Amino acid sequence: MCRFEFLSHLTHPQASYVQPHQHACCELVYYVQGSGQTCIGTQTSTYVSHSYSFITPGMVHDERHLETTEVLFIGFTTDTAISIDKNAIYHDDTQHSLLELLLRLKSEFTLQKQDYDKMLNLLTGELIIHLQRLWGQKSQPVLHYDHLVYTRNYMDEHYRQKIQIEALADMAGYSYDRFRHLFKERYGAAPLQYIFRKRLAYARHMLIHFNHSVAEIAFEAGFFNDAQFCSMFKRETGLTPKQFRKQNARV
Repeated sequence: MCRFEFLSHLTHPQASYVQPHQHACCELVYYVQGSGQTCIGTQTSTYVSHSYSFITPGMVHDERHLETTEVLFIGFTTDTAISIDKNAIYHDDTQHSLLELLLRLKSEFTLQKQDYDKMLNLLTGELIIHLQRLWGQKSQPVLHYDHLVYTRNYMDEHYRQKIQIEALADMAGYSYDRFRHLFKERYGAAPLQYIFRKRLAYARHMLIHFNHSVAEIAFEAGFFNDAQFCSMFKRETGLTPKQFRKQNARV
């Protein structure tokens, strides 16, 4: 199973710098135009136009732009084992077929037609297959920990409600510590972090598409109060909710 998490299309000015950061999911960063360097973990690589990096969950990375750089990046989780030299720079084929697929994802994400979330997951699955073809791999589905699927589905449906991690551990048949370890190993984030990221994604959607107050959005997303929401939102995005709303205001 593949799950779309986020997508963004940006242009960074020459000599700009993206501070070291990490994600709880896989990230594919496609450099449409420009050149520069990226340090992924302890490995520094040079990127050029139509190159890309595949970054594993929790891996710290940065970006230094030697030229004005247009970048398109997507975050996702996958149950498919990917055995490559991850956290490195690769090059698209001569037809730029990977970029074409990413632009289809961007269009679906931007237009948000009926069932767009399902289509994004399907296109993310297509993306994984496409990457494996570029790398000459066969799909290797992960068969372990299938008993965690039910708990994640439950979290996906009820993340805006109060959820006890201990209850989820019981649901999966594990001790609290074992459940937390297996869940993080499988999905790249601890259970509570996974829930908060879902709440933050919902809050971002509300801030862009609705005029609810910050306090109302905090409550609807499942946060304890607006202070907790604002603190976590700024830590995750670098912006306050009001700044984020202003930056993403639709004309």
